Amino acid sequence: MVNEKINWQREFGVAIARRKKVYKMIGKLLLVLVIILVIIFGSIFLFARLKEDSWIKTDRGVWIMHGNPSSTPDKVLQQQIAVECASGLYAEASLSRVVFLNQCLGKCGDYSVDIVNVPRTSDDDLPENQCSDYADGITKHFIELDKNGNIVRIK
Repeated sequence: MVNEKINWQREFGVAIARRKKVYKMIGKLLLVLVIILVIIFGSIFLFARLKEDSWIKTDRGVWIMHGNPSSTPDKVLQQQIAVECASGLYAEASLSRVVFLNQCLGKCGDYSVDIVNVPRTSDDDLPENQCSDYADGITKHFIELDKNGNIVRIK
């Protein structure tokens, strides 16, 4: 009977040791699985962030590339064309020796081009110093240039 009790205790001890080994192995496998999942999801998140194809607006309202966009949206293309046109209008007026005060230079697509003071003054807000096309709703956007032809704001 004593031998049976000793054998039973020995077998029980061996079973507990086996169980501990199994639990330890399961714990290690779970840790490896968690690490693999973190790496996979982290890679997916990082890849999605690095492949950011976007355009952002500066505080002046000018669209600029953010990252490496694969395409250019129509609104960005229209604004880029209008900015080039506004630069052309300014250059033409400058060649004609126009004294730049607070006047409308003209229209570029859906944009009105206006000369403003920097910093803005109350004169810039007078109706006679604003583009009538924008005020009348003919154009939906405007480009404000300073007296040197630099973009002040695009809206």
